[in-house]
Amino acid sequence: MEESLTVQKFLDYLKYERRFSEHTAKCYGADLAQYGEFLVGVSEGSPPDTEPISPGGEQGDSATAVATHTKQKVDELLLSAGTDVVRTYLAFLNEKQYSKATIARKLATLRSFYKFLVKRNQLTSNPVVAVRTPKQEKKLPRFLDYEEVKKLLDTPPQDNWLGARDRAILETLYSTGIRVSELVALNMDDVDFLGEVVHIRGKGKKERITPIGSSALQVIQYYMEYRNKRAQNNTNFDSKVLFVNKHGRRLSTRSVRRKMDKYLKIAGLDPAISP
Repeated sequence: MEESLTVQKFLDYLKYERRFSEHTAKCYGADLAQYGEFLVGVSEGSPPDTEPISPGGEQGDSATAVATHTKQKVDELLLSAGTDVVRTYLAFLNEKQYSKATIARKLATLRSFYKFLVKRNQLTSNPVVAVRTPKQEKKLPRFLDYEEVKKLLDTPPQDNWLGARDRAILETLYSTGIRVSELVALNMDDVDFLGEVVHIRGKGKKERITPIGSSALQVIQYYMEYRNKRAQNNTNFDSKVLFVNKHGRRLSTRSVRRKMDKYLKIAGLDPAISP
């Protein structure tokens, strides 16, 4: 499916204003193309048997129905979709046995897309606001219960920027389930507060989009405020890196693991628990 005008504007915003990579923008585009196919199917009486469209833009026969519609028609469907339609789409994905993580990612794409439309005054309200993200299986060690996790997350001091950083590190690890190596590779613009996702660069330079909880985003925002004030007085700070050491340089995986060990001991938990 060729992107509608509205979707194309959104993708241009991601690439040229948010500075997302071409691959990441294509991932957003693929999710929106599949959603568009669904909307076309609903408008014709029944949703098509949509399959995910590859980020590279290749599509199967399921895109044929959309291809026959004008960009203007698809735009109308995107702009008129209400909360009930979004929920129906999520139910459709669930019936197709998509994983909770995949459904959460697709919902995050829609949330970011519709927030963009509201921000640009193309919509007065966001139909995704009232839609809750599917609960994810927490990627926590099985022998850590909720109270222990909370105790660990509350351990770093919050009265200085390094403590705020460490709390943000812990929150990010446990909210997203990403690897330490992926965490230290994060840059400032990899955190999408609008869409509530994080852009991850994994092994082999593969990129993916991972949902992140609102509480973790609040902690990251708190740390970033501390970090930015610190950076104003230190020209050595790397402006693009999210998690930096006291000298303003990117943290190493070894450094993060040492901090994990330290906070586990302070919390009175087994030091063997490590990401």
